[in-house]
Amino acid sequence: MNTPKHKFSVIGCGRVGICLATFLFKKAYEPVGFFSKSRSSAQAARTAAGCGTVFDTAADCARAGDIVFITTPDGVIESVCGDLVQQNALGPKTMVFHLSGAHSSEILAQAKQAGAVVGSIHPLQSFAPYEPGQASPFEGINISVEGDPDAVSQGKDIAATLGAKAFAIPTESKTLYHASAVVASNYLVTLVRFALTLLMETGLREDVAFEILSPLIQGTLSNIGSRGCTRALTGPVARGDHETVSRHMADIDEKIPEFSALYRLLGTHTLDIAKAGEGLTEEAEQTLSKLFEM
Repeated sequence: MNTPKHKFSVIGCGRVGICLATFLFKKAYEPVGFFSKSRSSAQAARTAAGCGTVFDTAADCARAGDIVFITTPDGVIESVCGDLVQQNALGPKTMVFHLSGAHSSEILAQAKQAGAVVGSIHPLQSFAPYEPGQASPFEGINISVEGDPDAVSQGKDIAATLGAKAFAIPTESKTLYHASAVVASNYLVTLVRFALTLLMETGLREDVAFEILSPLIQGTLSNIGSRGCTRALTGPVARGDHETVSRHMADIDEKIPEFSALYRLLGTHTLDIAKAGEGLTEEAEQTLSKLFEM
């Protein structure tokens, strides 16, 4: 006897919506409805998935599915949800998910009050425009899940079906979770740009500078993974080498002063890590702390 498929609808057919519909279409899940502000986007999602119906309204689209994914831009998720409720488009057992990293399932409160089960699923991945025949962008990535218990359980199954690894977080922790992702991804770009700028000051092109620093960056990430942050820390701060740090600061202040405050701020937090390790004398700690004062 065949197990009934979970029929799902996608409201908002951008990059994430199209990929979700395409790669979630497995033996246990079937896309049945698509709606987007741009009908051509909904049609593109339907074409990529290979089945389902393009609807003229979000309400009709939602009514078609047992699971409704709201994959619109973050700023309109709550209003879209409210419109669905007002139009009685969500059944008492409908499961509603959004895929925003910045918001928790609390912005689906109107759906919950109407009897729906609500949650959020956030793939820790950046999505390029879908291309036919491409590999799944979900394979092997991590996906956070939070919300009602049944939504968390279903979210984990969805992640597994996509070939991803799911982890649950408390609803009240969603903002800190997203901040962590921003620091790990976006601010890493800022940090690498800082390092590249310093090396480019020696006369090297950016691509050459990156080629030089890349093995060091990858090696550091590997050491963090195998040893933890405290034991992975090396360099002048970890050694208490305040003379080298002082020369760094003097050169940066003179040649690239726009990065002076950032160097000092990073130094302060790096000193906190060094203090948790071994070998940093109290005298070195105090000297470095004064150097990093802004």
